[in-house]
Amino acid sequence: MRLAELSERSGVPAATIKYYLREQLLQPGRRVTATQAEYGEEHLRRLRLVRALIQIGRVPVATAREVLAAVQDETLDLDARLGTAMQALPAGPRPDQEDPAAEAAEREVAKLLAELDWRCDPRATPYRTLVAAVAALTRLDYPAGLAHLAPYARAAAQLAVDDLDMVQEFEGPMAQVEAAVALTVLYEPVLLSLRRLAQAQESGRRFAAAEDGAPRNCP
Repeated sequence: MRLAELSERSGVPAATIKYYLREQLLQPGRRVTATQAEYGEEHLRRLRLVRALIQIGRVPVATAREVLAAVQDETLDLDARLGTAMQALPAGPRPDQEDPAAEAAEREVAKLLAELDWRCDPRATPYRTLVAAVAALTRLDYPAGLAHLAPYARAAAQLAVDDLDMVQEFEGPMAQVEAAVALTVLYEPVLLSLRRLAQAQESGRRFAAAEDGAPRNCP
């Protein structure tokens, strides 16, 4: 397909596609004339990933380029490519190493991972973000011990199974890594919304004055 058709099928303006090509976020098409190139389904799939990263995930262009480089690195196995790509995605704040709450949080996180038998590099972005989140809970004297964290971890473990089952529906390592990154970005707001809807349902069941227990904060 030519650039105009790629733009029409993807919903991305031609000028934006040209920008992505200049920034090396999209691989070049097959040159057919001095001024025109042909694009395939892999370009359409990559455009969807780039849009998920930049428009939905609010990932800076430079970071998106890092993620895409990891996706394309065929010297790595699928696990390593997924790990490298996920490590490059933006995350929350990192813990302040001078904060006593961060030390306590790190101990609780270490206990949690040992309980689950999860192996994790303590320098990894998700690990540091988790420590920062637990430190904030600890600092404000909210429950954040092993007993409180474990249910969330067990739910996350099942979600990981579901995530990778979905990823394996795609054919080929490249498509699977692209899907894993895009679905991570796109499903995070889904998870947040579902959690809040579920809380509204449970709140209504437990606390609503109405006899039917209908939640007032969720129509």
